[in-house]
Amino acid sequence: MADRYISTVEEMAALRERIGAEGGKLVLTNGAFDLLHVGHVRYLNEAASLGDHLVVAINSDASVRELKGPGRPVNSAEERAEMLCALSAVDSVVVFDSLRATSVIEAIHPHIYTKGGDYTVDSLIDEERELLQRLGTEVRILSLVPGKSTSSTLLKLSEDGARARRVAILGSGAGTNARAILEAGANGSLGAEVALVISDCADSGVLAAAKEYSVPGLAIYPGTEKGGHLSDAALKEMTDRIVAAGIDLIALAGFMRIVREPLLSAFEGRILNLHPSLLPDFPGLNPVSRALEAGVSETGVTIHLVDSGVDTGEILRQEVVAISEGETEASLLEKIHRVEHRIYPEVIARRVERIPK
Repeated sequence: MADRYISTVEEMAALRERIGAEGGKLVLTNGAFDLLHVGHVRYLNEAASLGDHLVVAINSDASVRELKGPGRPVNSAEERAEMLCALSAVDSVVVFDSLRATSVIEAIHPHIYTKGGDYTVDSLIDEERELLQRLGTEVRILSLVPGKSTSSTLLKLSEDGARARRVAILGSGAGTNARAILEAGANGSLGAEVALVISDCADSGVLAAAKEYSVPGLAIYPGTEKGGHLSDAALKEMTDRIVAAGIDLIALAGFMRIVREPLLSAFEGRILNLHPSLLPDFPGLNPVSRALEAGVSETGVTIHLVDSGVDTGEILRQEVVAISEGETEASLLEKIHRVEHRIYPEVIARRVERIPK
């Protein structure tokens, strides 16, 4: 039976006590380990060299599916455990059902915990980092083999140019622009599939819209106050999920967070945003009310690439919206939204056409 390769968490906790009593060290790492590649092998060899027994905790099939999306895992937990145990570096494998390995870490109480070089100690989720500190577990960040991942392997295996281009939407609010993009994806005018919707607000309208259109939606705990930077852990999770989904282009639609590295480099020239003003006029927050306060006769909509600045990226399209006498913020917003809903899917469609196949 394949499940003979899977140990229980209780067995590993007892083993840790025996190893510790003998002056040894138990090393724990975790992940999906769906399609083994040379990056995995080198990583696991390095992890094993740090102690006397290496335990690999792998996500269950259900949690891999929730983390990575439909079609994953490629191999079942039993198959993944059997392949891992065939490696000389791996001594034991356990399976956990939750999205996080926190419960496994707490139960086993490893002497050493390892993560790959795409993490830093700061980019570990707060709960995990605080637990490791409380347990006194040594955290080691190990090297990665550039370009080697399950996601990149799956992309190489897909027929070149055969699959539809994939768009991810990032939003925080009501989701009216997200809905316009989702509708364009559903009716074919987007020229791409909306494959993922991410929000920093679990109860946002953008996630409700994703559910209506049967698109995978993900709420990420931002780790910071509303409107600021995402925490390193949140940004790492978001980047990993976008890459794992095979996304080609990201559309910000009312996403009230500042996008930064490593997402900017990973999707350079492929992150779009729309702003309700004629940039460079009224960048940043509250551009509609500021335009009214300034007494200008017109404002508009700008769609631009995202860079490290605030609304400073290359402008792709602008359209003017006239400000009528006696205009209110609500009436002006309604006019702006009509323009946004029309032109944003059009710009996305044209940008998707430019992505090399």
